Amino acid sequence: MDFITPDDGNIRHVKRDNKEIQNMMQRLSRIEGQVRGVKKMLEDDRYCVDILTQVASIQAALNGFNKQLLANHIKSCVCDDIRAGNDSAVDELCELLKKLMK
Repeated sequence: MDFITPDDGNIRHVKRDNKEIQNMMQRLSRIEGQVRGVKKMLEDDRYCVDILTQVASIQAALNGFNKQLLANHIKSCVCDDIRAGNDSAVDELCELLKKLMK
């Protein structure tokens, strides 16, 4: 994974593997479809429990997306940073985990 940092240094970009991108995009497309389904359920005055069940499914799908992205991040970005002597990557990871575990 290659890091691309713009001149201002504030935003980091990562060149991802095409297979990884395709997999992540497929997950997001499924989630997008689920959200559209919930919108349709609301328009059709579906039962609250049915809608809430679908929302729980969306949350689980988003958690799965986050788990995959986090694993990829640790295996590539964090490891690469540590190998390069950037120990602040561990602090960044700890802060990220705090956000994800709210």
